[in-house]
Amino acid sequence: MNMLVDGEWRTDAYESTNEDGEFDRQETSFRDWVEADPDARFPAEAGRYHLYVSLACPWAHRTLLTRSLKGLEDAISVSVVDPFRENDGWEFSPDREGCTEDHVHGSDYLREVYTAADPEFTGRVTVPVLWDRERETIVNNESEEIMRMLDTAFHGIGNGATLYPEGYREEIDATIEDIYEPINNGVYRAGFAGGQAAYDEAVTELFDALDRYDDLLEDRRYLCGPVVTEADVAMFTTLVRFDAVYHTHFKCNVRRIADYENLGPYLRDLYQTPGVAETVNMDHITEHYYRSHADLNPKRIVPKGPDLDFEAAHDRDALPGGPPEELDAIAR
Repeated sequence: MNMLVDGEWRTDAYESTNEDGEFDRQETSFRDWVEADPDARFPAEAGRYHLYVSLACPWAHRTLLTRSLKGLEDAISVSVVDPFRENDGWEFSPDREGCTEDHVHGSDYLREVYTAADPEFTGRVTVPVLWDRERETIVNNESEEIMRMLDTAFHGIGNGATLYPEGYREEIDATIEDIYEPINNGVYRAGFAGGQAAYDEAVTELFDALDRYDDLLEDRRYLCGPVVTEADVAMFTTLVRFDAVYHTHFKCNVRRIADYENLGPYLRDLYQTPGVAETVNMDHITEHYYRSHADLNPKRIVPKGPDLDFEAAHDRDALPGGPPEELDAIAR
């Protein structure tokens, strides 16, 4: 895989699987924090921070969705890369639908943002990226941490909704950790497995976890109880891509999410929550996976289907709970 090495772009510097054929995700590099404290090194301020995302990427989608649910669109600006990623990495293609220019640097490629922060940077160039306009550097490029920062540090700037409510935090943290390896990362472990044993292990753990969460959602509307939380954001961005991409492209074809009695309606329930649907771009999602992974799809043919109806009735209103009042009140 491609990465920067001492600030230079290399196309053969990163091996995505280990010696056992297991997908090996590299750790992110920038791990500073935005805080609510005005005296902090990175204080939460409207207009100061900029988010770089891909609409195709589930990790970037987490942060974009949190930004939307928190009503931070006017406080945190966004640049969107091209869904097609090839040898030069994530690219800015402002003339393409759904894409933008780099509003901060005018870069052609996202790697230029990384080297603007650290001219000697070594590592993969990934989304999301949270950029600080004032200090002119990357604050963080770890999706889970950016999601938490947008939810908590900017609480007094957005619409007042919280995705990390008191009384649920321990369960939210445990759920996010529990779904990461078998589900969020599990689809990649299956899709990029370099051998049968690695694939079998990943796909078995994936569907064992999906089955378990389908059972859990039988009598609760959301993963951690009666309200939408960060755990649901983390689950949603994987589930919304599942039937269109992971089921076929990553060989996660034991079941579709649409086949699940509770996970399917749960996905539609979340999609129909105010602030969610406009963050989903299925054209970018399907193009990215099927065109960018030539090792999995050498002809780069993008399939026409499936025809997914996320607006169909979900019939989960009878379960206790619902979106926070602040989300219900948002006029989209």
